[in-house]
Amino acid sequence: MHKKITRLALCALFFAHGYPAVAQQPTRVPRIGYLSPFDPAAESTRFEAIRLALRERGHIEGQNIAFEYRYAEGKRDRAP
Repeated sequence: MHKKITRLALCALFFAHGYPAVAQQPTRVPRIGYLSPFDPAAESTRFEAIRLALRERGHIEGQNIAFEYRYAEGKRDRAP
């Protein structure tokens, strides 16, 4: 009986060794940077059109794509 348990334990060990645990890799979400020399209020309709066009192609903000907004608000020194 003892030999049977030992063999069973060894078989389980070899079986488990053949299938290593693999950690799930985090998915990378593509980012789109939006740079504008104007203020956010002036650009809202323009960027909404871009967002709508991307949504029609299956890209939804917060789910499978991320946007980063930067506005210079009319100040040239903020552009770089």
